[in-house]
Amino acid sequence: MNGYLAIDQGTSSTRAIIFTRNGELLISAQKEFLQIYPKAGWVEHDPETIWKTTVTVVKSALKEADVKNIKVLAIGITNQRETTVVWDKKTGKPIYNAIVWQDRRTSNYCEKLKKDGCEKHIIESTGLVLDPYFSASKIAWILDNVEGARDKAEKGKLAFGTIDSFLLWRLTNGKVHATDATNASRTCVFNIKNLKWDDSLLEIFKVPEAILPKIHDSACHFGETDKSILGQEIPILAVLGDQQAAAVGQGCFDPGSLKSTYGTGCFLILNTGNKIIRSQSRLLSTVLFQLNGKSSYALEGSVFIAGAAVQWLRDQLGLINKAEESEFHASRLDSNGGVYLVPAFTGLGAPHWDPRARGSIFGVTGNTGASHIIRASLESVAYQTFDIVSCMKRDGANPQIVKADGGMSDNSWLMQFLSDILDIPVDVPVIKETTALGAAMMAALYNDEFSTIHDIGKARATDNCFNPLMDGKCRSGLISGWEKAVSTVLTTG
Repeated sequence: MNGYLAIDQGTSSTRAIIFTRNGELLISAQKEFLQIYPKAGWVEHDPETIWKTTVTVVKSALKEADVKNIKVLAIGITNQRETTVVWDKKTGKPIYNAIVWQDRRTSNYCEKLKKDGCEKHIIESTGLVLDPYFSASKIAWILDNVEGARDKAEKGKLAFGTIDSFLLWRLTNGKVHATDATNASRTCVFNIKNLKWDDSLLEIFKVPEAILPKIHDSACHFGETDKSILGQEIPILAVLGDQQAAAVGQGCFDPGSLKSTYGTGCFLILNTGNKIIRSQSRLLSTVLFQLNGKSSYALEGSVFIAGAAVQWLRDQLGLINKAEESEFHASRLDSNGGVYLVPAFTGLGAPHWDPRARGSIFGVTGNTGASHIIRASLESVAYQTFDIVSCMKRDGANPQIVKADGGMSDNSWLMQFLSDILDIPVDVPVIKETTALGAAMMAALYNDEFSTIHDIGKARATDNCFNPLMDGKCRSGLISGWEKAVSTVLTTG
């Protein structure tokens, strides 16, 4: 039997999953790693830990594949986006920890660029807003705060990469310094119209072009794993950012199709075909995937805290022992009791883009218990999704269904509440590992397993579909309460 291996390098864990060409999951290995919080609003990862977990899970999957007589034909890589690594080209060693997409340390830097009048040009060129979320300001911070880094960068002695680039470099033993258009489109120095690194943006952020990776299609022969790393040479045939990979795994190939992934954060991607739609509601225009030098585009809304709120309930407050317990607590209540949680732990993403907003709980009374806080945490995920879908509608989209995936899609109470708040059906697939599936199937596409990319979606099957049951008056009241809560934490106009 043949298979395709996906490396799914996420914010809190690394996974290696092997699928058949038909999308059947054969083997899975996963390893979590620690988050690093040096200061309030700062989030880092140890790149060496990411590398070690990657090697561990890939070797584990390959060993099991060997036992089961499964031949791995190719690898696809999908990764947490925007997270920034800078390493020494000679030694391959990172010069600083990876600065994670959630990190807000460059808020003041971005504010200064806004005051200098840079934001309009950045939005027009990149489709992104000027925010600490994206890679460019993180690169600038590393070069300006690590001794000697800027001088080395300007001399071409350093390499920058999002996590995919770092893994490509390591897996090929330093032979390949590359990325794909989806990851490049999240850096804030990539022009989504001409699909190239943009000199004017590099000048704004003071990023030397010499440190940048080469940009390829999402399905491409990126190189082969060095035999000294995994014990065998395996072609790497696909690279995509995690949310774009999930859209591929969900079969979102037609304009208007919408997927929403519920992991650490929540990310909605709406396919806009070959058109770049400029959002009037501060959503992002981004590359969905690139094939044969041509890009398909998407509108995206980013929520920074989704599953991370449940982790907070478990790890910081001790209100639950396992994430699965949140469903029980939410369902045992008849209502939210007027309690709202705005999980602005690292600021608010779309459509507010307020890096200084901080989390708050509202409506607490003497009758408020742990279950109310837990339910409010889950409800906040649906409300934040509603905010983004509402923006997409104002931008001219009319989604008829949401294809949901990610760990939180296992929570039936949340999926039903989501459908009620959005007032449209929510479709959850049988295979919920859609991010890894998308990367594996994109590798299979390059390996001529499919005639067109649309063939990938034929294997998708629905596990459960949730239809709205809530009456309009109740829905409006809940949304009104949420909007009032959000308005109190915003620091921007």
